[in-house]
Amino acid sequence: MTIGYLILAFLLSAGLFLNRNRKAAYFLTGLFLLLQLVFTVYAGMHLRSTDSLYFTFDALGFLLLATLGVVAVPAAFHSALYIERHEETPASRGIYLGSLVLLITAIGAGYLANHIAVVWIFTEITTLSASALIYHHRNKLALEGTWKYVFICALSISFVFIGILFLSLSLRHAGSTELSWANLLAGSSQLNPFWLKLAWLFIFTGFTVKLGLVPMFTAGIDAKDTAPGPAGALLASVLMNLGFVGVFRLYTVVAHTSIHGWVNVVTGSAAFLSVFVAAAYMIRVRNVKRMFAYSGVEHMGLVMLGVVAGGVGYYAAILHIILHAFVKSSLFFQYNQLYRVFQSKSLSYMGGYFRLHPTGAMVLLLGFLSAAAMPPSGLFVSELMIFRSLLEARLLLPLVAVALLLTMILWAFGRNVFRILFLPPAGFEAPPAKPAPAWESYSQFFLLALAVALGFFPPEGFVELIRESVALLPVTPPEVLIPLPASGALMP
Repeated sequence: MTIGYLILAFLLSAGLFLNRNRKAAYFLTGLFLLLQLVFTVYAGMHLRSTDSLYFTFDALGFLLLATLGVVAVPAAFHSALYIERHEETPASRGIYLGSLVLLITAIGAGYLANHIAVVWIFTEITTLSASALIYHHRNKLALEGTWKYVFICALSISFVFIGILFLSLSLRHAGSTELSWANLLAGSSQLNPFWLKLAWLFIFTGFTVKLGLVPMFTAGIDAKDTAPGPAGALLASVLMNLGFVGVFRLYTVVAHTSIHGWVNVVTGSAAFLSVFVAAAYMIRVRNVKRMFAYSGVEHMGLVMLGVVAGGVGYYAAILHIILHAFVKSSLFFQYNQLYRVFQSKSLSYMGGYFRLHPTGAMVLLLGFLSAAAMPPSGLFVSELMIFRSLLEARLLLPLVAVALLLTMILWAFGRNVFRILFLPPAGFEAPPAKPAPAWESYSQFFLLALAVALGFFPPEGFVELIRESVALLPVTPPEVLIPLPASGALMP
């Protein structure tokens, strides 16, 4: 079924690239969304089965595929609004929609891939399709952002390829050459530690460009800034989840080896630095899209800290990336309405949004509360569990440091958002443009409400799928980074 889905999706993408008829373009896009829905339902009905040699419908892949399906519908809807409002040429419309379909297809296939080389292939396809979306405006900034994204992603994907070579050398000691996730896990106890360490360094570094972590996060920031809002929503949510899949599936393998503690040191250091970098940039950022993008760096840092801490942190990490995808995409969808009112993405030229567009202002307020993990945000639940996992792993010093950094991020984020909502714009006196209709914000309310529902009232099936996603990880806490008193001294 996966192969058939990929063939049909690629044909629809090619049709959109070549098509110049407006109605046909939207018909083909709607047909792809229907195909995506059918494929997601099929994956759910065949859960825990191997679809082909290189794809499997496991719990993690299905959860993220369903998340992708939810985000893809408003992404296509707001893309159509964006195209119509900007009176795109037939060629420009075709490139945009064809690239959008190709990007969604590659992300979904990467989630389900049962082989690290297949994940690598579809990750590269996301780079190519995302580049066309980033360059959509065809101006100097778009060109700069595109070349930077292509260059850093090419470098990162080369790192992943080198890491795969090292991983194959490590696997030779187990008497096998198949790099499927299942085979790697089965032979994890026999993997050569030296080559495995090199493999982790290269593969983890390579996937950070998609995940949005230090050291390769910078390309993603520029990409989300220069891409149209609906495309930026995908880059800031479901594409970051693809980077997480590449890292998490390999982490599941190394967690059963002797280098588990060493991997935690490397990963935890990158995660903490990501939160630190996000805090440093959030304080001085003056661009609303970059503000949203740096918030994603913070969240991915927290996710990986949860993975490093282990225990309930595993569960919290999966929950967090799903809820973050809904919250962050809603903020990027709202950006187009912000820009329509103020004709700028500079915070200096924004203000009084509640008076000008009350519905959009409510989305921005609720989106801020959600991204800041403040109740009733569903991210409050997952973030609280991440802090609990750090405490149970006796990582007290990182916990305190991260809490201080999050306080700085909350202050900087809140200062900018409340300025947009309530203070008059100080940079200009010209009257703002007419706001978008209120119904354009309804999709964002739905995504934010879904994040709250899944955080506070998760269905039992949803909980079981997350538990199954982390079931292969070791139950015992991993080796800690900072020696502290026994957990009984910290817990009542």
